[in-house]
Amino acid sequence: MRLLNRAAFITGAGSGIGREIAMAFAQEGAFIIAADLNLDAAQKTADMIKEYDAEAVAVQVDVGNFASFEKAIKEGMKDYGKIDILVNNAGIFDGQKDVVDTDPEDFDRVIDVNLKSVFYGTKLVIKNMIKTKRGVIINISSVAGVRGNLASPAYTASKHGVIGLTKDVASKYGKYGIRSVAICPGMISTNMTKDMLDDPTEETKAIINSIPMQRAGKADEIGRLVSFLASDDASYITGTEIIIDGGMTS
Repeated sequence: MRLLNRAAFITGAGSGIGREIAMAFAQEGAFIIAADLNLDAAQKTADMIKEYDAEAVAVQVDVGNFASFEKAIKEGMKDYGKIDILVNNAGIFDGQKDVVDTDPEDFDRVIDVNLKSVFYGTKLVIKNMIKTKRGVIINISSVAGVRGNLASPAYTASKHGVIGLTKDVASKYGKYGIRSVAICPGMISTNMTKDMLDDPTEETKAIINSIPMQRAGKADEIGRLVSFLASDDASYITGTEIIIDGGMTS
């Protein structure tokens, strides 16, 4: 087991990619702190993990609110006494708008949830990681973080920012044994993309047609990648973005 006895705090763990990351981590022996705005959904993930004789607890968090995030981290630390791995996965998607159609309030909310949350989570765990001289922070960005014309300006800006923050943390804290990696999924089948995939616009159809593998990715494919990157098998991988998109950006 590659993550035996390591405590992992995963945001957005109540569904989709976050739940699959939590399940993949649990199968590798990690203790799971399943964090989500929807506490019932987080608890369901924790219960699913316990069915496999792994350890998990559920905590509620509004990742766009620093005080809420701080409270959730403290609750997680109370159960396991440490956080070895942080996965900043929670995010929102506001469609395929352009600048003209984006309200300032909507832009702020996307930045709060998708980008500020990564800063909040990192800030809250990194001091303890410095003390222990080890830690892995994995941030879920997007292919919209490496190119434009795939999403709204708010989503695109937030995901570009996630990659920048990932690199900044890696460059400054690598000397303490801390790694920071960004994952850039392409079109993945989750609740967040369900409406897009079930009733695709011409833009969405064009995106799917641009994928050489001619399909959307699966959430468990992201889970397996993140599990590898969190392990010592990836001990020299840091400060970079890993694209998993079926060849969309090739």
